[in-house]
Amino acid sequence: MKTGNQTTVSKFLLLGLTEDPSLQPLIFSLFLSMYLVTVLGNLLIILAISSDSNLHTPMYFVLCSLSFNDICLSSSIIPKMLVNILAQDQSITYAGCLFQVCFVLVFMAMESCLLAVMAYDRYGHLSST
Repeated sequence: MKTGNQTTVSKFLLLGLTEDPSLQPLIFSLFLSMYLVTVLGNLLIILAISSDSNLHTPMYFVLCSLSFNDICLSSSIIPKMLVNILAQDQSITYAGCLFQVCFVLVFMAMESCLLAVMAYDRYGHLSST
């Protein structure tokens, strides 16, 4: 007979930045404002590129994709963190944690590829002159 721990992990407890309840609104407002600035700034970049026909070049298409990727990457982490700052139950399910890690890894890999494409495009312009 096998002996050992037979428990399964169903959720993880997330530790906050601070245990002081008086600092939680400050931390929430700080992260919410950074998230909103990130999303709105990237949306403005996407809007500017899509509205101006002079910016419909491959480099600006990659920049637009990079902005969209940045929105997706931020949106895969920060909303759950904001909910956990406000909620008394600061936990995440195993499946939720797995999905969040997968999304972060996919968006980070995509960002690395887009930055490599931008660097290669810039290198091509420098070597041709």
